[in-house]
Amino acid sequence: MSVSNPTLITFVIYIAAMVLIGFMAYRSTNNLSDYILGGRSLGSVVTALSAGASDMSGWLLMGLPGAIYMSGLSESWIAIGLIVGAYLNWLFVAGRLRVQTEHNGDALTLPDYFSSRFEDNSGLLRIISAVVILVFFTIYCASGIVAGARLFESTFGMSYETALWAGAAATIAYTFVGGFLAVSWTDTVQATLMIFALILTPVIVLIATGGFDTTFAAIELKDAGNFDMLKGTTFIGIISLMGWGLGYFGQPHILARFMAADSVKSIAKARRISMTWMILCLVGTCAVGFFGIAYFSAHPEVAGPVTENHERVFIELAKILFNPWIAGVLLSAILAAVMSTLSCQLLVCSSALTEDFYKTFLRKGASQLELVWVGRAMVLLVAVVAILIASNPENRVLGLVSYAWAGFGAAFGPVVLISVLWKGMTRDGALAGILVGAITVVVWKHFSIWGLYEIIPGFILGALAIYFVSKAGSPSKTMVSRFEAADQAFKVGH
Repeated sequence: MSVSNPTLITFVIYIAAMVLIGFMAYRSTNNLSDYILGGRSLGSVVTALSAGASDMSGWLLMGLPGAIYMSGLSESWIAIGLIVGAYLNWLFVAGRLRVQTEHNGDALTLPDYFSSRFEDNSGLLRIISAVVILVFFTIYCASGIVAGARLFESTFGMSYETALWAGAAATIAYTFVGGFLAVSWTDTVQATLMIFALILTPVIVLIATGGFDTTFAAIELKDAGNFDMLKGTTFIGIISLMGWGLGYFGQPHILARFMAADSVKSIAKARRISMTWMILCLVGTCAVGFFGIAYFSAHPEVAGPVTENHERVFIELAKILFNPWIAGVLLSAILAAVMSTLSCQLLVCSSALTEDFYKTFLRKGASQLELVWVGRAMVLLVAVVAILIASNPENRVLGLVSYAWAGFGAAFGPVVLISVLWKGMTRDGALAGILVGAITVVVWKHFSIWGLYEIIPGFILGALAIYFVSKAGSPSKTMVSRFEAADQAFKVGH
């Protein structure tokens, strides 16, 4: 690996720019609210693009193109499910959560919001939700580190062990220094880079394979079933892929963007920007995997790395078809996807440890400066644990993501969704929803019941638990009046 390697130089410039943004954000970080939630100052463009970039991790440019490359368009159901789920999340949760968190103790984290919204003086709801965040997010962080390691391993010929640390180091650096503002500002840059890569790459692959007619003929020759969206699928299989959309209601790193918006008025514009960005990215990533079938069928001599690991289809196409400098920019898009999501996850874990454990139970009188530095220390701690989980080179990105995504979607999704829509929800209902959702995911995953993606039974059973347990009790008058005040503020602002 030469120091004059254009891809290496591009990566170094890109990483240096992200770390520089981190130091710029450092100067705007004065207290824990700034470090965890950016002082609720994000405009609609940053809210939209940072929500999108934090959502679309390394699986967007590795896991999903790889799945389409292997199985054809039947794997695209996941993209359809995600688009529907993301839109409903923006429509029903985003604005309401922004207002509800402000009216409920100006909550900075989801456990903080749950605790205030349901007047949980015991601290039990805060502890359980913070534990769920730490368990599933550490797995989620590991998926990002695996994706980064795969990128460095295949691009620079590093060993997997070296690539693990190289891929994680830059993200840890700017998250550690700049906190939420650094993460949100870098997400905006990274979202721009990702959409550039995912529009340009399929166009160039299409040109290289001779246009639509030639490309589609080659794909059909390889396997006509590649065009069949029902190939090899079952009703349960399609429902499982579509079920990914349910996860959006419970993802803390995405919900944090809604909480950090400068006002509820920004949400509608942010929704339009974010959904346009998301649809273009998902169409692009499916096209990369699909057109890749034609390219590697016509060029079997260069298909070896993709045959060995189908998640490398985007990486190999970028390296083969583009000038090394452009390839460096495109491969930086994978790094952008990895870094944007990993940084958000590290920060949410750090927030849970700092705000929901350290400040609440250990040091209630801690100064703002102390809390910021504890937050930074927690970023390092979670990162090291995630790297240790990711150290198994047999890990697959999409597999790790699916488990964590289901965990959050089932544990928090029903609680968040119902808490912003129904004033009759109680603390015991919220507690039951989190426990039933999380336990169902773990048990369903372990026993692989019916082959159904565990988020679906987890979400349904969690929602039912919330409803029936809440109906068995009743919320206090102050809880109801706070909900109604927040709901009225949402309607006025909206």
